[in-house]
Amino acid sequence: MKVKTFYLFASLMLAGSAFSQGTAQKFDPAQFPGYVMDEVVVPVPSEIFAVLDKLGDPNWKDELRKLSTPDSSDRMELSLVFGTVVAEGFVAVQAQDKQAVEEIGREVINIAQSLGLTKAVRPHAQSILDAVQKDDWKAVRKEFDQTQATVRAEMERMRDNDLAQCVSLGGWLRGTSSATSVVSKAYTNDRAELLNQPMLVDHFAKSVNGMSDSAKNNRLVTAISKGLVTIRKSMDSPDGSFTPEKINTIHTTCEELLTLILQVKKSR
Repeated sequence: MKVKTFYLFASLMLAGSAFSQGTAQKFDPAQFPGYVMDEVVVPVPSEIFAVLDKLGDPNWKDELRKLSTPDSSDRMELSLVFGTVVAEGFVAVQAQDKQAVEEIGREVINIAQSLGLTKAVRPHAQSILDAVQKDDWKAVRKEFDQTQATVRAEMERMRDNDLAQCVSLGGWLRGTSSATSVVSKAYTNDRAELLNQPMLVDHFAKSVNGMSDSAKNNRLVTAISKGLVTIRKSMDSPDGSFTPEKINTIHTTCEELLTLILQVKKSR
């Protein structure tokens, strides 16, 4: 598939390789682990953590948060939550926290059940739990990737493209929150620049704008749309600089949106 553009995660991959090997490598989109939409590579979420692995040894346990899945019957909101929970799974994998991964695995099943996707997701969840018991963290990460891919595929098969976008948005917000937190705790210009991803933000903004009117009027989607504008502005700079203040703005914006997502209530 022809790809005209690539961005953050491709940059992450290249930068990570450069850091670890001392030489730059040519990016081959055909080999990049993600999917393509609007001629933009949307990566599988584990890649951001895989590259951050190469940039240091952050304390991932500090990044892990206790799950408090909101009570909601709104499928759009559940899709956003699902994305964040899967991304939390990656943080737990990075921390190699067995208990957290097992709890997240159970939450994945619970949310999948609410979304009517239990049959598709349960095999992945069981594989995650089996791999955790074997301390096979590589397999756990792979299963989380495949879980998200399966859910997206099922939603697209059911022509729920708006929901599929929400899964990606939720995961990206949680992943970006974690990444900006890690970088801000050991800031360098090179590490910060890895998070400068305007083309990916533009893609998500375009995806939200392309949603149905009912989806765009959802209060969480509306908030995310505004948050994306704030994040995108933080990536504009006449001299290309990406300061600690900009990293903090992106992190704060992601955290505010995640708080909204994880506080949705059934009683609304």
